[in-house]
Amino acid sequence: PELVLLGTGSKLRFPHPKLYAALTNAGIGVEVMDTAALCRTYNILLAEGRGVVAALLQD
Repeated sequence: PELVLLGTGSKLRFPHPKLYAALTNAGIGVEVMDTAALCRTYNILLAEGRGVVAALLQD
């Protein structure tokens, strides 16, 4: 994928720096947002044909 969206429930929680570094070093973007925003963003990017995956964390 070109981008990983990380949905963190109702509160923002950021990934461990090693995970963030591994993804960005591989040329994969990382965006952290609440889950509602992730769902909207994911659908828009998918409709544009972008290579995007979503990871959802439960509160």
